Formats: sequence, C-alpha cells, structure tokens
Amino acid sequence: MSTPIVVVGAGHAGVHTASRLVELGYRGELILIDEEDGLPYERPPLSKDVLAGAESHEPPALRKQDYYEDKGIRRIAGSAVTAVDRSAREICLADGSTIPYHRLILATGSRARTLDVPGAALPGVQVLKTRADGRNLKAMLRPGVRFVIVGAGYIGMEVAAAAVKSGCSATVLEYQDRSMSRVTSEDVSRYFEDLHVAEGVQFAFGSSLERIEGSDRVEGVVTSDGETIPADVVVVGIGVLPNQELAEAAGLDCSDGIVVDEHARTSDPEIYAVGDVTRFTCPREGVSMRLECVQNAMAQADSAARHILGLDAAVAEVPWFWTVQHGVRLQTAGVRSSEDHVVRRGDPADGKFAVLYLRDGRLAALDTINALGDFAAGKKLIAAGARLDPVLAADRAVKLATTRTDDLAISR
Repeated sequence: MSTPIVVVGAGHAGVHTASRLVELGYRGELILIDEEDGLPYERPPLSKDVLAGAESHEPPALRKQDYYEDKGIRRIAGSAVTAVDRSAREICLADGSTIPYHRLILATGSRARTLDVPGAALPGVQVLKTRADGRNLKAMLRPGVRFVIVGAGYIGMEVAAAAVKSGCSATVLEYQDRSMSRVTSEDVSRYFEDLHVAEGVQFAFGSSLERIEGSDRVEGVVTSDGETIPADVVVVGIGVLPNQELAEAAGLDCSDGIVVDEHARTSDPEIYAVGDVTRFTCPREGVSMRLECVQNAMAQADSAARHILGLDAAVAEVPWFWTVQHGVRLQTAGVRSSEDHVVRRGDPADGKFAVLYLRDGRLAALDTINALGDFAAGKKLIAAGARLDPVLAADRAVKLATTRTDDLAISR
C-alpha cells in the first residue's frame, strides 16, 4: 500500500478504528483527522461527571498523546475536511491541501439539533455536544441561576440533575407526556421523574417552546400554553443530526445517516463509515436504524478495521446504553419497540427493578435500575434470542437466567 488509510473524525468511532487497525496488524501509514484542537476525548462524561463534578471541566482523553506516537498514528488536529474526491481518492482540507487515501473511514459523528424559534440565537441558549459546550455550560452552573431545559431525553435529564446539584433551579419542557419516552417505558420514566422532583426539578409535559425572550441575553421562555418561565440559561436537548454532508456531497448513499453494510462499508467499497453518523440494518431485528451510543461506535470501528484487513468479522454485541441521574444508574440493553410486551420485574418503590421487553415471546431489550445481575443476565438472553416465561420473569425471587422457556437460540 503506497497511500495511507485516512480516518476523518476523532470521537470514539474514529479513534477506535485507528486503534483496531494497528492492533490487528496494519503497519502502513495511518492518519487521524480531528476538526477540534487538543487530544480526542470521551463525550458521555460531558453531561455527567464534567457537569456534576466539583472541579475539573475537562472530559477524559480517549488516548494519551504518547499512544498515537507509539502506534504510528499521525494526528492532524484543528483541521476540517471540506470534500472527498472519490475519483482522485483524496480528501481536501480547509487550508487547501489534499491527502490521498487507500481506504477512507468517515467517523464524522453527529451534532446537536438547534431550536428554530424566535430568540434561539440569544446568549444563554446552549447545547451540549462538544468539549467547548461543556466548558460553557459548566461556567453557568452557579447557585441561583435559573435553567430551562428543552427536551426530557438523556441529555436534558442529566443536565437537570447537574443544575439542581449546583444550586440552580431547573425546569424541563417536554412536548411528550413523559420523560425519555423514545428510549424507555412508562415505569422507568415515572421512576426517574419522581427522583428528579424529589431533588427539586420541575417538569412541564405536553408543552413546547414558542419563543425565547430577552434583550441582550436570555430572560425567559414562553411555552405553547402561554406560560412565561423566567430563565437565565436555556439548554437545548432535542436530539442530534448526523454529520453526513461530506458523504452526501461525494455521492454516497445517505438516508438520515450514511448507509453502511454489516462491515461498515458505504456505497463506495473504498470508503467506510462508523459511529453516530451511520444508518444500518440491525442484524438482530432486521430494521434500519441509527444508534447513538459508544458501544455501537466501537463495534462498527472493529468491523471496519477487520474488513479492511481481510479478517473475519467479530460476533456482534448486543447494543447497550446507560445514563446516571442523581446518582442512580439506568442501564439498557437491546433496542425496544413501543409494541413490545412489557414485563416489570420488581417494584420501583424499592429502588431496584428491571423492565423487560418481550417481542414474539423472546427478550428483545431490558432496562435495569440498580439491578446489575439482571443486566448481565439479560444481555446474554437477548444475544441468545431466548424466549422467557413472563410470569416467572416478573418474579425477582427467580433468577432471570432461569426463566427462559427454550434451550436453543433462535436464529432469525
């Protein structure tokens, strides 16, 4: 190979792709391009430890500087890629230079959705996606500051927890009738809402944002039902958009994400895409999806590296996620559907329970709160395609692993 492998993007997916290539034996030139300055960093702590921590504003680095040097990974930081020239097999940088590639991996991630309402550009309106966002938001967490958070997903709920912990007031606006409705069941939503309310968070469900008011900066928000809520800071947590523009401009297939196959290959066999920016068909459920989680980013990175090097694919891991709010950890495995049969295992009043999602009798996903044993067992059952007895599975006195009604994995 006379030309390098180039990785565009240095989040979990990009850095792990470069790492896996080296670990699996690649010895050619390898270039990792990062639009941001500084060392690549972990993003999940931005809405957790970085905000809630007493001192450090900085998320942990994914790898130390020595690692890149020792592994022969050439990092280019603070430089944006402006175009992919597929015919010439090269990328163009913002400074006008070009870099040829033997294989190209797009790990361009996603960006936070922004509001399209009057006042959205006022100072004090903040998203949380990058290290710079985290620094800005951390500086606003001072006692007495009034936060309004738009969106009751993971990010909104974690920011609300950090705000009240810092002595701020926090009101969460959510147009749905409960929190985290896209990712979990009503039992789990209500449990966390009660937890937040006990800590001082206020909720306004079924309410959307009409406009943000203020002269020089945010002073308040007006909701769809006409209520005015005073605010010093408005945090927007309404999801993300895939950074697919480079791929689109290069003519790659995109559909709310860069479309990839099971090897993370795009419609151009010389170009791969990994992480939040991708759309793929879930091998377990057979449905097209985007997954915004570290586990998927690292799994796709491994798949891409293996395929580039001609190695066998690894066994796909069950997707899993987590959030921490007021010190309580919610762990999720698998991908639920709103049509799943829901089985509650344990009593939320005890602060330790799980919610199982059965699809055609088999365990498709589960949520656990302070139930590590159920989480570990549930992941294995999901991977095995195990069918469960719903009555036994609801009984916490019975080990979850023993509630399956079949001994054979179900292949789809």
